[in-house]
Amino acid sequence: MVVSIIFIALVTAFILTVILSPISIPVLKRLKFGQSIREEGPKSHMKKGGTPTMGGVMVLLSILFTTLVIQGFVLEWSTETFLLLLVTIGFGFLGFLDDFIKITKKRNLGLTSKQKLAGQLIIALIFFLVLNDSQFSTDVAVPGTTMSIDFGWFYLLLTIVMLVGSSNAVNLTDGLDGLLAGTGAIAFGAFAVLAWNVEMGNAAVFAATTAGAVLGFLVFNAHPAKVFMGDTGSLALGGGLAALAIITKLELLLIIIGAVFVLETVSVILQVLSFKLKGTRIFKMSPIHHHFELSGWSEWRVVVTFWVAAAVCAVLGIYIEVWV
Repeated sequence: MVVSIIFIALVTAFILTVILSPISIPVLKRLKFGQSIREEGPKSHMKKGGTPTMGGVMVLLSILFTTLVIQGFVLEWSTETFLLLLVTIGFGFLGFLDDFIKITKKRNLGLTSKQKLAGQLIIALIFFLVLNDSQFSTDVAVPGTTMSIDFGWFYLLLTIVMLVGSSNAVNLTDGLDGLLAGTGAIAFGAFAVLAWNVEMGNAAVFAATTAGAVLGFLVFNAHPAKVFMGDTGSLALGGGLAALAIITKLELLLIIIGAVFVLETVSVILQVLSFKLKGTRIFKMSPIHHHFELSGWSEWRVVVTFWVAAAVCAVLGIYIEVWV
């Protein structure tokens, strides 16, 4: 029964996003919600200027509607579902504010880093307090072993690091047509399988719903993109992914399944450190997907390569958790 519900959730969210996108894209164009391109970015991206952004709104609406319908009429409402929606919609709202400021001010910077971090911390704190009130275990399992570590009150710090870190890492990955949509769908699909494996139906349905919504968005976001996700979508997906890992008690497995997002973040950190300490750059540009672009790879080749890498990491994560 749960498998059929998971499939229905995925398909429903996919269809809903596919229906919403052609309706919303012209509206975004009329409102002149166009993407501002970084001047220091690859020159080939300049032609993307003006492409409608804030497409993450369609993804969030699809996730919210599908989740509420299935939870309301098929499954029982749960604390897990509330928390997953809290983080996803909450982080998405922060991204919406960021995108809106960028568009109205006609600049590439929206909320300040302090404002964005403050919002993320507040949502993470609420998330933890609700979890803690439900007698949630603070044990963290070591993937591939029978070992676990009790973090106690340090679990609050872990929660903050995971939610904030994941949302920013996923945000960094949203730099090429279809890159985040593809890798995001794969990661959420993996967690749908893992949540189903540990008999957490509500989490599995949410993960499948998100995967379906993102796949529907990919129809219009694949190269050449007709719409961009914006921070509205990327921050929401990053936060939702970390929340899933926490709720399913697969915290450390997120590092494996989200290895592409980790790589993107590490490339930025290494680039900054290298330039500040040595005055030299390790990559031609960071995040690392731009390095491959500037090395002569076509945008489509970079995206497909990252999709394949994400799929390998997802399969590896599932294998470690289910069979090792």
